[in-house]
Amino acid sequence: GARLRVAHWRGGRGVTVASEAVPFADLEARSPEAFARFAARGIPSSHDEEWRFTPVRHLATTRFHAPRLSPRLTEADIAPFVHDATAARVVIVDGRVDRALSRVSHDGGVRVAPLPDGDDAISCAGDSTTQDATPFAALNAALWTGGASIHLGEAARPATAIEVLHVATAASAGAVITPRTVIYAASAAPTCLIESFVALSDAAYFTNAVCEFVLDDGAQLEHVRIQRESAAATHIGLTTLHQARRSHYRSFTLALGGRLSSHDLRARHAGEGVETLLYGLYLGRGDQLLDNHTAIFHDQPNCNSWEVYKGVLGERSRGVFNGKVIVQPAAQKTDAKQTNRNLLLSDEAKVHTKPQLEIFADDVKCTHGATVGKLNEQQRFYLQSRGIGGRTAELMLINAFAAEVVAEVTRPALRESLEALVRAELDGLIA
Repeated sequence: GARLRVAHWRGGRGVTVASEAVPFADLEARSPEAFARFAARGIPSSHDEEWRFTPVRHLATTRFHAPRLSPRLTEADIAPFVHDATAARVVIVDGRVDRALSRVSHDGGVRVAPLPDGDDAISCAGDSTTQDATPFAALNAALWTGGASIHLGEAARPATAIEVLHVATAASAGAVITPRTVIYAASAAPTCLIESFVALSDAAYFTNAVCEFVLDDGAQLEHVRIQRESAAATHIGLTTLHQARRSHYRSFTLALGGRLSSHDLRARHAGEGVETLLYGLYLGRGDQLLDNHTAIFHDQPNCNSWEVYKGVLGERSRGVFNGKVIVQPAAQKTDAKQTNRNLLLSDEAKVHTKPQLEIFADDVKCTHGATVGKLNEQQRFYLQSRGIGGRTAELMLINAFAAEVVAEVTRPALRESLEALVRAELDGLIA
């Protein structure tokens, strides 16, 4: 995008820029410095390689406002979106924490608190590395209004689950929502974080979310991210991950909603013996655009990463996958595998896939690949010969394609809930 020069600040509420207006400048900035970094970079254009197939210029020409007063929600309103009724949770409505619906904890080695209430809430929130990752990360650091601070100590019990539920209501229409989630994990006991983005209306709005993970030595964490926002919404998310030695991170990302959805996941190996497992599924219909970017930075030796993302695209929808694995000279004995597979259900559906390996070490095992295709006619014929034809056969084949990555969710009840959600979405994709 255009490089914008910040001329001066006016009471911390915005900027004056020589001869050109800055998007979001009339919103109150929590961090003027972060907003200045965003203003200097601007909204990305198609000339930016990372955004070549994901046009976001409408964000520069739309005048967004801060979220208005949200309606008071009840347990019944959020019940259809809660995946674990027993988990500690933070509910964020239109970008602000709803304390009445949240169930926070300070027991058993687990501390869950709304930002900015936690003692260490700003320990990595606003970290300069995360802020500079993308222009939208800087914008989030400047404008964020609420979020969750989660601390998993060494005394955390096995099978602990925490849920962060982001809810957009009709009051979000025309608004920019900027939540943050900060997670520090020191527990060797397997822990699950469920992060969901949902909508209660068909409003058009902009969600710009950041989630930061710091995993200490030997920590184990599973992260399930579910995006099913309004069909008119724009969703841009960044997840950053810093892994110390022998830590283990497993993620499953499900993208269903939004007119335009983009999620950027960046994992950095800061110690030996790290393992990073990334699984993803994106399902598109209508004119949706679903974008997934991943980057795994192998900075240390004897680390493993495994990545499988799948897309099912119908009607005129588009998918984008850009996965990078960067192996530094010191990262000998790296074992990294990356796969992207896409199933197109119509002649108008498209996908742009770009798996990448950058290897600067010589003692490694690294592979990557991508496939794009339609339903296997031999498999379809086999089912038809067994009396299963038409729409039923198609659904069986598509569900089997998607099931491979959904099966990687380790918590049985959560996995079953996601399987039902995916089946319902796929049923709507088949005419």
